[in-house]
Amino acid sequence: MQHPAPSSAPASSPAVGDFASVARGHTLGDLLRRSAARLPDKPAIRCGATAWTYREFDVVVNRLANGLAAGQAGLPVGAGDRVAVLSRNSHTFAAIRFALARLGAVLVPINFMLNADEVAYILRHSQARLLAVGPDMVSLGESAAARDTAVEKIVWLDGEDPADKPGALVGFDQLLAATTQAPAVALDSRMLAQIIYTSGTESLPKGAMLTHEAVCWEYVSCVVEGEIAEADTLLHALPLYHCAQLDVFLGPAVYVGASSVITGKPTPDNILSLLAADRINSFFAPPSIWIALLRSPAFDATDLSALRKGYYGAAIMPVAVLKEIAQRLPQIRLWNFYGQTEIAPLATVLKPEDQMRKAGSAGRAVLNVETRVVDDAMQDVRIGEIGEIVHRSPQLLTGYFNDPERTAASFEGGWFHSGDLAVIDDEGYITVVDRKKDMIKTGGENVASREVEEAVYRLDGVSEVAVIGLPHPYWIEAVTACVVVKAGQALSEEQVIAHCRSQLATFKSPKKVVFVDALPKNPSGKILKRELRNRFEDLLKDLPAENR
Repeated sequence: MQHPAPSSAPASSPAVGDFASVARGHTLGDLLRRSAARLPDKPAIRCGATAWTYREFDVVVNRLANGLAAGQAGLPVGAGDRVAVLSRNSHTFAAIRFALARLGAVLVPINFMLNADEVAYILRHSQARLLAVGPDMVSLGESAAARDTAVEKIVWLDGEDPADKPGALVGFDQLLAATTQAPAVALDSRMLAQIIYTSGTESLPKGAMLTHEAVCWEYVSCVVEGEIAEADTLLHALPLYHCAQLDVFLGPAVYVGASSVITGKPTPDNILSLLAADRINSFFAPPSIWIALLRSPAFDATDLSALRKGYYGAAIMPVAVLKEIAQRLPQIRLWNFYGQTEIAPLATVLKPEDQMRKAGSAGRAVLNVETRVVDDAMQDVRIGEIGEIVHRSPQLLTGYFNDPERTAASFEGGWFHSGDLAVIDDEGYITVVDRKKDMIKTGGENVASREVEEAVYRLDGVSEVAVIGLPHPYWIEAVTACVVVKAGQALSEEQVIAHCRSQLATFKSPKKVVFVDALPKNPSGKILKRELRNRFEDLLKDLPAENR
C-alpha cells in the first residue's frame, strides 16, 4: 500500500460548526492526530508483515474515514451510524476503530467466539447497517447478518496473515479514499464513540454506551496508574473486541505515542515468540494466559529480558502464580487492573509494590474513579464485611442501548452498581469476592467462591480451578470445585477436599471435586462458570443419603 504525505487537521470553515468547539476538540480521532504530529516517524503499529509509523497510521485512518463517508463500502457512514466489527486482532481493526471515531460513527465490536444466533442478536439490537469481518469470519458474519438484522453491507478487513478476499466483498484497500486530510465533521466529546456488549456470562448481553469523553478520561487513568509511556513497546494479543485490550492498552498506547505489536494468535508459543523478537517491555493477559505461558515448554528457552511491565485482569492472580512469576521473571513489575465494560473499563488498580502485601486484592480506585463498597441500603460496609462495589466517574457509560429499565437500575442512588461483591480493608484496598450471582448459598451460609479457589490453588498439582454451586438435595447448593491438574501430576478428590478442610471452615470446603481437562473461558480469559453449572447441574441431585 502506498502512503501519501502526512495529513493535516480538518479545514476550519463554517460548515464544520462552532470554531471554539473545533479548537477545543478532544475525541479519539484527535489523540492519534496529535501523536502523529509529535512523533511522525515513530513506529506505531506492526501486525504480521504490515508496519505503520504514526504518520502512516494517521494517513490510513483519514483515507479510510473518507472512503467510508463517501459510500465506498456500499453505503455512506456518518455520525451516529453503528458499524459492527467481527474480526480477530489486526492492523485493520485498529484503523477502522480510529476511522469511525473521526466520522462520529459508533464502533460495535463483536465477540468472534459467539455463534451466529448470538452475533445476530448484537447486530439486531445495535441496529448496525455495516458489518466489517476479518478473513476467517466471513461465513459467520454472513450467516448472522441474514437473521433479521439491519445489516446492508459486509466489508472485508485484512488480517494478520495474507488471505484471499471473497470477490463479492469490498476489501480494506478498496475502502481507502485518495483524500488524506481528516474529514470535516463536527464532533463533540459527548458523542457516542462505541457500544460494547457485556460478556453475557449471566444474562443476555447489554450494550454499554460509551462516549469519546468517557473513553478519553479512562485513557488518562490508564496512563497515570499503569505507567504507560511513549518508550513502551506493547504486545496486544488478547482480543481487541474486548474493552480491556482495546481501551486499557491499545488506545492509551496511541495516546502517548508508544509502539504496538498486534497479533490475532494468543497461543503461548506465538506470544513468547513475539515477546522475544519484538523486545516487548509491556504485556497484558488474564491469569489463565500467564499460567499457560509459565507452563509452556518454550518458556525457559525464551529471552524475556526486555519484559518489564506485566498486567493482568478479569480474575485475581493466585498467590502461588504470583510467587512463580516473581521467581521466573524477577525483572517484571505487575499491575492488577480491575473494572468492567461499563466504566470503559478501568476502575481500580493494585500496583507493583502491593502485589504480595495485598495479594488477591483489586487495589484502590484509579485517578478518575470514586469507588465504595456498600450494603443494600447504600451505606458503606464495615471493614471485612461483604458489600457491592459502586462507582462514580466521568468514565462511566451513559446507559445501556435501548434498555432504560436496566440503565435506571444500574444507576440507582446516583452510583453505578457493578454487581461485584467485595470487602474493603482499613487502608481502602478492595478485594472482590464474587459476582452477586456467583455467591454460593449452602446450608443457609454464604460462601464466596473466590475464597475457596484461593485455597485450592495452594495445593501442589493444581493448574486451574473454578468453584461453583451445584443443586443438592440437602445443602440446596453444594460447593463444587472444578479442577485442572498440572501436566504429569495426579490428584484425587479426597486430597483436594482434605486440603481445603485444613484451610477453610467445613461448610466452605468442597462437597464435590470434578476434574476437567480445561475450564471454559471467553476470549478475554474470564471463566464461564455458567457453562460449568449447566454441564454439571444434575451431578448431585440424586445423591444417596449417606453422601449428603
